[in-house]
Amino acid sequence: MAQKQTPSGPSQRQQRVAELVRHALAEVLQRGDLQDPVIASHVITIPEVRMSPDLKLATAYVMPLGGQDETPVIQALERNKRVLRQEVARRVNLKYAPELRFRRDETFDEAARIDALLRSDKVQRDLDHPEAGDEPESASDV
Repeated sequence: MAQKQTPSGPSQRQQRVAELVRHALAEVLQRGDLQDPVIASHVITIPEVRMSPDLKLATAYVMPLGGQDETPVIQALERNKRVLRQEVARRVNLKYAPELRFRRDETFDEAARIDALLRSDKVQRDLDHPEAGDEPESASDV
């Protein structure tokens, strides 16, 4: 049965499997099962995993705690992806173990960028002095 990805986003099954894969990866990394000095010396968070529509590719977005040594950590995960895939297959009951790919999680950078924009002088000036047409409607107008 083919999985359809709607324009609105991933299917419920993709989201459910992605969460299972995320938990499995986090468990393996937390337990310290990998014998890699780079991975062992970092606390790695996995805020999100995205699955392809056919569930054969899992993209894990990772971030070392504190954002330190991102590139070496991602390279270490890539070096160990065969073992990680086996561990995911053991923990998640799927017809096929998904191929794993690791990417840097950029949500923290995006949140910081938005925060900086909201704190900018121009936005603060607009918030302090709204134009006449921008006044919110009162409850009696609704």
